[in-house]
Amino acid sequence: MEVLASYSFMVISVGTIFLAISSAIIGALNLYKGQSLIGDAIGHSTFPGVVLAFMIFQSREPFMLFIGAMVTGGISYFLIQLSSKNSKVRLDANLAIFLSGFFGLGMVLKSIIQGNTNYQNASQSGLENYIFGQAAYMLEKDVKLIIVVSLFVITLFVLFRKQLIAVIFDREFAKTIGVNTKLVDSILLLMTIALVSVGLKAVGSILISSFLILPCVAANHWSKKFGVVLVISSFVAGISAIVGAYFSSIYNGLSTGPTIILIMGTITLISMVVGKYGVLRGRYRLENER
Repeated sequence: MEVLASYSFMVISVGTIFLAISSAIIGALNLYKGQSLIGDAIGHSTFPGVVLAFMIFQSREPFMLFIGAMVTGGISYFLIQLSSKNSKVRLDANLAIFLSGFFGLGMVLKSIIQGNTNYQNASQSGLENYIFGQAAYMLEKDVKLIIVVSLFVITLFVLFRKQLIAVIFDREFAKTIGVNTKLVDSILLLMTIALVSVGLKAVGSILISSFLILPCVAANHWSKKFGVVLVISSFVAGISAIVGAYFSSIYNGLSTGPTIILIMGTITLISMVVGKYGVLRGRYRLENER
C-alpha cells in the first residue's frame, strides 16, 4: 500500500490515466472513421521530430520535443495523403512506406548525434525512451504537458462532438446539413497527432497506436452504441493505466507503457470471447436461431 501513496506512483498514474482516457476517445473516432492504422503511422513518424528538436535546441525539454514530434507527424500524414491521391499505391502500402521511412530517419539522426562533439553539453540519455516508452522516468513537467494536451483534446471533442459524429457516421449527410467536413477532419487529425506526440515518453512511438485502438475494440464487444462505447473504452483505458502503473511500481525493471498495453490487450481478448457481442455469445445466438 505504500506504493500507492508514493510520489513516483502518483506522477506515473496521473499522467498515464489522462493519456489513456483521452486516447481511448480519439481512438474510437479514428476506428469508426476507418483509419485505425493512422495512429501507428503517425506514432513512428514522430520519432525523427523528437531527435531533430533535440539537435536544434540541444535540450530534452518536453514541450520542445513535443513540437518536433507534431511537426514530423503532420508532415508524414500530409505525404501519405498526397501519395494516396496522386499514385496507384494503396493507402495501406503508403502507411507502411512512410511509417518505416520516417522511423528509419529518426534512428539515423539518433546515431548521428551519438558521439558528436557538438552535442557534448546536451544530455542525449533518454532519447531511446521515446521509442519504447518509459513512464517510470516521467518528470512532473512531462505529466503537466500530458494533462494540458489531454484536456485540450477533450475540450475540442466536447465542442465539436456533434460535427465529429456526423462526419464519421454519414459524411454525405454532414455535408448537406452544412458541416465543414474538411475542418472536422483537420480537428480530428490535430487531436490525434497531439495525443500521439505527447504520449511518446510514456508509451513510445512503437506502442502508442495501441492506446488508441485496444480500448475501443474491447468496448465494441460490449455495446454497439457509440456513446456507450466511449464510456466503456475510457473505463478500460483508465483501469489499465492504474493497474499497469501499480505493477510497474512494485516490480523493478517492468516498463509501465508495455505493461499497460499488455493489460489492455488482455481485457480486449477477454471481451472478444465473453463480451455481449463476443465469440461465445455469437455462437449461442446462432444455435438458438437454428
